[in-house]
Amino acid sequence: MSENLAQVLSMGAQARIASRLVRVAPAQQRTRALAAMARRVQAAGADILAANAADVQQARAAGQSESYLDRLQLDPPRLAAMVEALGTIAAAPDPVGVTLSRWRRPNGLDFARVTTPIGVIGVIFESRPNVATDAAALCLRAGNCVILRAGSDSLASVQALTTALREGLADAGLPRDCVQSIATPDRAAVGLMLEGLGGALDVLIPRGGKSLVTRVQSEARVPIFAHLEGLCHTYIHADADADKALAITLNAKLRRVSVCGATETLLCDAAIAPQMLPRIAQALHASGCQLRGDAAAQALHPMQAAQEEDWRTEYLAPILAIKVVGDLDAAMAHIAQYGSGHTDAIVTENALAAQRFCAEVDSAIVLVNASTQFADGGEFGFGAEIGIATGKLHARGPVGADQLVTFKYVIHGTGQTRA
Repeated sequence: MSENLAQVLSMGAQARIASRLVRVAPAQQRTRALAAMARRVQAAGADILAANAADVQQARAAGQSESYLDRLQLDPPRLAAMVEALGTIAAAPDPVGVTLSRWRRPNGLDFARVTTPIGVIGVIFESRPNVATDAAALCLRAGNCVILRAGSDSLASVQALTTALREGLADAGLPRDCVQSIATPDRAAVGLMLEGLGGALDVLIPRGGKSLVTRVQSEARVPIFAHLEGLCHTYIHADADADKALAITLNAKLRRVSVCGATETLLCDAAIAPQMLPRIAQALHASGCQLRGDAAAQALHPMQAAQEEDWRTEYLAPILAIKVVGDLDAAMAHIAQYGSGHTDAIVTENALAAQRFCAEVDSAIVLVNASTQFADGGEFGFGAEIGIATGKLHARGPVGADQLVTFKYVIHGTGQTRA
């Protein structure tokens, strides 16, 4: 094994030692550490932006797409937003040691179900450097340690961020090894994380493209919180308000095309399509969005013919698939067949239709009369999120601090023995 990979393995052991200390650290100390991390990131802004500029230049030279570069790039406003998120998480309620329920048995035993840190969390992600600060802060807020493995295109950015975060931990008297990032681009490091770093990792969180998540799901030897692709839908119901439908669709698709909450397929009810779809399509086209529609949509506005694969594609680009559906049932059937269980929205003034959509669409996030781009932990009030979990066990939707704890049962007796 190379020296770099041996160092990666040692990170697991170091994180396990640190986790025994941070899990019992007072909430106030972790709060101080989060505030110090925010100050350190802000103070190191010039170094972080310089490292990121080098990453972006390298990625551009490698021919990465504009949407990829958008996810990778930091600028002063984005860095300020990361600092603000750290402060928000510092001010958030602490999720550790919360009594979820309590009861007493006839024999006098007192039972309590109490939240507790998970332990050591591994986060494998691709191009977004902000994942480093979000993951570190949320894990620490929940009393966990984190090991970060960024994609090769963002290694310099993440290393610069990690240096600042570790300084903040030291400022508050917590172990620097509560936050570690893997510096080597060797893909074998991902394999070591999938194997659990010698038993050190308790949970893995992949955040990236479909190929990354698929590999983690198929090869991981530790539990995972899966963040699948964001194949999000917006459905314009027959009873939709026209102005709301236009504004929501434009925002859901075009606010930022590179985020997982961007709408990729627009479904329009046949009853309203002749009046609604040409107006929306024209506005999307004028904003530079390429349209791919079924035959009914093409008959209402010029656009490229959609293929079967378009209904299954997360574009992360200014491209939108459009389908005219017969009714609410047809829209929900399309989402059930092609959706990824991430985020889906209905635009309607019909309360019963909205109620059915929310009850029957089995996605992590469902919205009524709002843009799918609200699929973001910051918009939920979590301060940030590590990803949008599309599985159904433990964590679902935005993974914030509350989703990064588990629980244990604490039982108090007065000398009881079992017959």
